[in-house]
Amino acid sequence: MKTETAAQTVLPDTLVSALNWRYAVKKFDAAGRIPAAQWEALEESLVLSPSSYGLQAWKFLVIEDKALRAKLRPASWDQRQIVDADKLVVFLVKKDAGPADVQRFVDRISEVRRMPAEMLEAYKQMMIKSVSLPPEKVEAWLTRQVYIALGTFLTSAALLGVDACPMEGFDKDKYDKILGLHEQGWKSVVVATAGVRACDDAYAKNKKVRFPKSELI
Repeated sequence: MKTETAAQTVLPDTLVSALNWRYAVKKFDAAGRIPAAQWEALEESLVLSPSSYGLQAWKFLVIEDKALRAKLRPASWDQRQIVDADKLVVFLVKKDAGPADVQRFVDRISEVRRMPAEMLEAYKQMMIKSVSLPPEKVEAWLTRQVYIALGTFLTSAALLGVDACPMEGFDKDKYDKILGLHEQGWKSVVVATAGVRACDDAYAKNKKVRFPKSELI
C-alpha cells in the first residue's frame, strides 16, 4: 500500500518558482482581496507552524479593521502596507511564560493523543526546566520561535500565490499600547501584511539578489 506524502504534492520546481516569485511587497492594491480559501489555508499554516517542544507560546492577531490599522500606521514608520494590504498579521509572544503554560500544553497533548498525562511527566519536567530560566532568556527563546512561524507563513503564502511583506519597521511599545496587549499578557514581535501587489509596485520587477549557493551551503 502506497502512502501519499507531502513531498508528492508539491514538485521541487513548484517550490523554487514560488520562492523566486515572492518578494517583500512595498505597495499593495488597496482593493485587492485574498480568496477566502487561500486565507483559511494561511491561517492553518500559522496553527501548524513548528515551535520548540511544540509549546506554541504565541498568538497571531489578524487585524482587518481599517480604522484600527490607520491608528497603527504612524507607529509603523508610516508604511502604506499597513493600511493597503488585505490582511495585517501581528505576531505575538507570550509574556511571562511559565509552568502553567507547560501544563496547558501537556493537557492538550493528553487530550489530542488520548494518553494519560502521567506518561508525559518527564517531557513536562523538561519543558518546565526551560521556562524556569531567567525571564529575559525565556523571552528571547520564545521570540525566536515566533520567527519560525513567520517563515512558515511567508513560504506558504508564496506557494499559494499570495503576496506578503514581513515588517520589523514598527514601534513595538506603541503597538502593544494601541492593541492593549500588555494587559492581556502578550507582546508584539513582528508584523506581516498580505494581499495583492499593486501593478505599479516597482519592486516587483527587481531581480532577486542572493549570494551563490556554493557560498551559502
